[in-house]
Amino acid sequence: MHVILSKDFDFEAAQALPSFPEGHKCRRIHGHSFKLTVSVRGEVDPQKGVLYDHGKISEAVYPLIEQLDHYYLNDIEGLSNPTIENMAGWFWNKLKDKLPGLYEITIQETARTRCIYRGD
Repeated sequence: MHVILSKDFDFEAAQALPSFPEGHKCRRIHGHSFKLTVSVRGEVDPQKGVLYDHGKISEAVYPLIEQLDHYYLNDIEGLSNPTIENMAGWFWNKLKDKLPGLYEITIQETARTRCIYRGD
């Protein structure tokens, strides 16, 4: 049986988007309550009945959340322009070697805006 397994994480952070034009509201420092969803894909182990231990995903993700939660994202290495697109790629690059079967990263910054990334 082939499945996609997802786990959600939350963090709060401030950002400014320097690539936006002068006067654009997103160029100013502002904050969001971000939701990160990490998804892995693969075959369910027929003996165990699972694809992944959810704890394995948490072990890989929590150190990254600790780097971002209640920080200014622009100060984080690799996030000088912390659009949700760039954030999705940042998470992917940090997790791809730690989570075999990594399938999708979703970053949601508001109730109506999100970015979904499925690798290169």
